[in-house]
This record gives sequence, C-alpha cells and structure tokens, in this order.
Amino acid sequence: MDTIMQVQSSAELLLKTSNLDTSLKRIAQKVEDQERITFDEGVYLYEHAPLGYLGTLANYIRERKHGSKTYFNRNFHLEPTNVCLYTCTFCSYSRLIKKREEGWEYTLDEMLDMIKKYDEKPVTEVHIVGGVLPQYDVSFYEELFKKIKAHRPELHIKALTPVEYHYIFKKEKISYEEGMKRMADAGLDSMPGGGAEIFHPEIRDQIAGGKCNAEQWLRIHEILHELGLRSNATMLYGHIEEFKHRIDHIERLRQLQDKTGGFQTFIPLKFRNKNNQMSHIAESTTVEDLRNYAIARIYMDNFDHIKAYWPMIGRETAQMSLAFGVNDIDGTIDDTTKIYTMAGSEEQSPALSTRELVNLIRSVNREAIERDTLYNVVQDYTDYQFPNEEVYKGYVALPVVN
Repeated sequence: MDTIMQVQSSAELLLKTSNLDTSLKRIAQKVEDQERITFDEGVYLYEHAPLGYLGTLANYIRERKHGSKTYFNRNFHLEPTNVCLYTCTFCSYSRLIKKREEGWEYTLDEMLDMIKKYDEKPVTEVHIVGGVLPQYDVSFYEELFKKIKAHRPELHIKALTPVEYHYIFKKEKISYEEGMKRMADAGLDSMPGGGAEIFHPEIRDQIAGGKCNAEQWLRIHEILHELGLRSNATMLYGHIEEFKHRIDHIERLRQLQDKTGGFQTFIPLKFRNKNNQMSHIAESTTVEDLRNYAIARIYMDNFDHIKAYWPMIGRETAQMSLAFGVNDIDGTIDDTTKIYTMAGSEEQSPALSTRELVNLIRSVNREAIERDTLYNVVQDYTDYQFPNEEVYKGYVALPVVN
C-alpha cells in the first residue's frame, strides 16, 4: 500500500509541476491514464524532457508494474568463436577470417567441456552467441543443443541471434520456419536480443551492412514466438543514430510485441568506442544513458521488463538505472562474455557472486529477486540472511565476503 501511494503521489506531483510545457504534461497524463504515447511524442521526450521528469515518469511505470522488485539470474556465456564473416563497424569483438589467428574457434567437444565446468554451480542458463562462420551450421548447432540437454536437461539454452540463424538457414537452403523448428526440436529454449543494432536502413547499412535486415530480424523472432518460445530485444545506441532512429527501432519492437507478446525484456546496449572502426565517435554520457532507459520504459508499454546490462555500463550506473525504469540487471555468477570487455566496457572482469549482486540491489532500496530465464522466481532475497551474517533488517548494504 505504501508503495502504491508513493507512486501515485509522484505522478500527481509531476502533473502539477508548473514549469513543464504542455506537451510534457500531456505525455505525463497519458502515462498516468495508461495510454500509449506516439512516435512524435517519443522523439519529443528525447529532445525536450528533463532528466528528473523522465526518471519520475519511468519509475512510476516501473513501480506500477513491479514495485521495488529487481530481477537477476545465474547464467554464463559460451562464445563458440570471435571470427566472423561480417564487418560491423562498431564491433570490437570479431576478427575477420583473414586474421583468424587472432581469434578462437572452439570445437563441439571443447564447448561441451566448458558446459561441464558449471556442473557444480547453480546456474540456470547458458547464453550462446558469437561470430558467424561456415562450419557452425544448422547440423552443428542441432548437435550442440542436443548434447547440452542430454548432459544437463534443466539448463536453459538461450542461443544465437537472427544474424546467425539467417546465415545458417540460407546456407542450408531452408526456410526460417523450418530452421527455427529444427532448433527448437534440438533443445533451444529462447533467443537473446542481439543483432538488432539499429533497424532503420539509413543507419543499419552504415554500421552493419551485409547482416540480416530489420524485417528479417523481426521475422525470425516472430516465428520463434509462434513456436511458443520467448526472446529478448536490444538496441545499440549512442553512435551515429538520431533520436528518430531510436524511436523507429523501439516502435517496430512495440508493434511486433502487440502481435505476438513473445518478447520478455528490452535491453538498451551502450555503444563503446574501443578497438573498433568507430573509435572517433564519443560515447554517450551517463545522463544520456539514464534518459535512454527512461524513454524506453515510457514508450514500450507492452514490454514487461527493461534490463540494464551491468557489465557494459558498470555497477554504479546500473544501480542508478533502477530509478529510471529498469527492473532487471542480468546475470551474476560467471558472465565471462568478451564481447563488451573488448569494446571497453566498465567491467573488465564481469562476474558477480549472488551475494555481491544482492548487495548492489539492496543498497539502493530495491528488492532482489533471483529469476530463471522465463522470469519464474527462483529465490526472493528481500529478507534473506546470508551465512555468517547478521539478520538483515531494512535496505542496508551487505558486506561482501569472498
């Protein structure tokens, strides 16, 4: 009851603020009335809305949907290769085939050995994504998924993006429908949101030319949803795109979500400028990052969750994002992905223990909830007492014990 009253009072206060222009007040009223804002209103938020306004409005929506609950899961990454056929200008991760000696290409047995290293850990998800190479074809991934399930049936396989699927299905000369059905039959449980970048061709052709286009990316997700499986969605922001391109991107996602309801969470991904062809472009500021999270939460009314990927933006910004519409900060135990560390992410050793991540969430007055990939609650840490620790009372930062 206290939380509901607090949310309502913050919304009323915003609407009564005298220094807001008519357009911002109209948007705030729409949000309070649970009416959808338009494309032009989304652009207007980027161009004119103050940070405090956006935070108040996004937090209002976040708490209306989830209260103070903040989700995380126990996951690990498996990256088959960083050698890739494509030459995305923003990418610091991949190595072209002509420089493949600088990269890695794991065999099926090597990947299974990596999976087995987590046998004694309470992880619930393996996230599989990497470069695109001919030897990693449909049959290869079918065998990989089947062997993972044979070894550990309960482990959720969240694997590959439309970029990989588009390539391997085209190479196999099969339809998206047949290809996704084969992946699901082999053990695929859900799909990550990568490869979306920016949908608008004005930008996509410049930064990710040659990869699947927006329509193909969206269609592959749609087919997955039709099979009864779920997926995530992303947007790479803060490079050469304009605000209208961001809204165009999330508008297309919102439309597909209206049609299928199959997206679980939206993850804005901050462009990092280290070791890539776009190093001359300045990165977005923390203020702009927070504004972007907030506008995503306001615009994407049919998405349940907005996620901040803490290894990319750092722990402190991730904490701040929880007041700007974000209610999920991804995984904990061994998030060893190299994709972002190679691009200059804030976290060069991106791994947090459960205790550390619960501490991060609690210290900003949020409730820490461990989830599985499908947002089923695994453990509520709101009042949890860790071993060798005083009884938890209130939202106080917990000591980190290695």
